[in-house]
Amino acid sequence: MIQIVIAEDQRMLLGALGALLDLEEDMEVVGHASNGEEACGLVRRLKPDICIMDIEMPVKDGLDAAEELYEEPCKVIILTTFARPGYFDRARKAGVSGYLLKDSPSEDLATAIRKITAGQRIFDPELVDLAFADQNPLTEREREVMQLMADGRNTKDISKALFITPGTVRNYVSVILEKLEVSNRIEAISIFKEKGWYKGQR
Repeated sequence: MIQIVIAEDQRMLLGALGALLDLEEDMEVVGHASNGEEACGLVRRLKPDICIMDIEMPVKDGLDAAEELYEEPCKVIILTTFARPGYFDRARKAGVSGYLLKDSPSEDLATAIRKITAGQRIFDPELVDLAFADQNPLTEREREVMQLMADGRNTKDISKALFITPGTVRNYVSVILEKLEVSNRIEAISIFKEKGWYKGQR
């Protein structure tokens, strides 16, 4: 019997997903969580085979939770509405075994769970195409600057946080705007978040 924990902050969807999977003869939903922190606790306590995780949840999102569970034997499947290359890239680095979209047929999820339990990795083809077509063009330092900008920091704050001069920050911002093909910081932040490259305020 494949034991499953589901983490989803929308109660109706959480219940429906659990009921659907419980109909499968070889699956049992042993735990429900409404955020990533609860999911991590359940995985450590119940030792399930699979944890199905949404991304955008309160307290701790699904990607942070997946990173935290990296060393656990439980296999993590991200199930989300967000086909964003940045999210997919983070999920792969966190070692998730599957990344599926919520608009997939429910039988596809059950099939994916069986394949993942058997050792395969299952990623939605749409995400694979997006990931390779839409790579983040920013360097690591530019991403740090962009992350702080998206956190609401100004030039002076960023220069203090990264131990660089305000002039250097402005130079980085100019390069970032050029690479993202936008004309101002607000547009840059919007793209940075839209593509899933923003890691949330630290």
